[in-house]
Amino acid sequence: MSALDTNGVLEGIVVLDLTQMLAGPYCTMILADHGADVIKIEPPGGDMSRAMGPYLAEDGARTQGGYFHSINRNKRSMVLDLKNADDRDAFLSLVEQADVVVENYRAGVMERLGLGYEALHARNPRLVYACIRGFGDARSGVSPYGDWPAFDIVAQAMSGFMAMTGPPGTPMKAGPGVGDIIPGVMAAFGVVAAVRHAEQTGHGQFVDVGMVDAMIAVCERNVYRYSFGGAVSKPEGNDHPLVSPFSVYRAADGWMALGCPTDSQWHALLEVMQQPALAADPRFVTNEDRARNQVELRAIIEDWTSTMTKHELSERLGGRVPCGPVNDITDIVADPHATARDMLPTIDLPGLDRRAAVAGVPVKFSAAPGRVRHAGPALGEHTQEVLDQFRVTRVRGLGEDAS
Repeated sequence: MSALDTNGVLEGIVVLDLTQMLAGPYCTMILADHGADVIKIEPPGGDMSRAMGPYLAEDGARTQGGYFHSINRNKRSMVLDLKNADDRDAFLSLVEQADVVVENYRAGVMERLGLGYEALHARNPRLVYACIRGFGDARSGVSPYGDWPAFDIVAQAMSGFMAMTGPPGTPMKAGPGVGDIIPGVMAAFGVVAAVRHAEQTGHGQFVDVGMVDAMIAVCERNVYRYSFGGAVSKPEGNDHPLVSPFSVYRAADGWMALGCPTDSQWHALLEVMQQPALAADPRFVTNEDRARNQVELRAIIEDWTSTMTKHELSERLGGRVPCGPVNDITDIVADPHATARDMLPTIDLPGLDRRAAVAGVPVKFSAAPGRVRHAGPALGEHTQEVLDQFRVTRVRGLGEDAS
């Protein structure tokens, strides 16, 4: 891939990506999907996720892991050992020409390398420097947990997310790694906003996203229910504490989601169910009534939904009542929606003569759409290409021991 093969809304933005695992790479994936030239700067051993699979049966060398390709597509890779003085100099030369640096090291790592925000800002005052840490960076507020490492499950736990998720009495994490992905999404927004500010003012800035902070923000209901009404949100399964019906209900072959927060939607559901008399039942007249009597209402709805398949329910309810089947990935692959919206694009896997699907780009632009252009890069694949592009002189073997 050449640096010009982008054609997205962020074309021309150069991002130096020092991130690993999920939160940081997800942030820079979003930027790359929309045309930024994301240069993934890896240590000699590569991003830790390169060794995490899953692998296709044909991949005997186990070099084409799905985890890595999913969130590092559209990027270029160069190897730099930032503990090496010559490699640090090369990195600083790139910083002088870049728009953005993103890292998700533990607090203090970049400073010990002499590459903290202040040092890089001195080299390039227009630089946007973004970091994702478990508990944020001290520049924005000193957390008592600032030195603690954190992963997805820690962010889900400490933010209150797990305390309001799962069956009653059992805190539960979400299936996807939302404690990583949501901070990544917020960091991507922060980067784009700060780049726009830098374009207007000529001054870059420090963008700080704490994983726990991001998850507290996502759990906004948790905060206002407590501050306005004194309620402590608890695990409530698939039900909603304020709205009913708003849950998943058993079908003959699985589960169906229904959401009827308005009276008109509730009445539409009753019409399809052929039970209009329930509209006058004092237990169910208003949404507040229905929310107080969710157990009784669930039994009535499931007496009806359980007699039909998800497909039959979709045919009866679709377009009239907010609804949808609970899908697993085999259902999603077969769903014409995913194809129509290009949400399962495939990538060529180098050396395997195979293509594999990854999750698509959800933000659609009419004039300069983002897209999945190619698989994740081989380790160090673009080192020389990047050096040539930015006219950086190669000193010793970059990424190699300088001793």
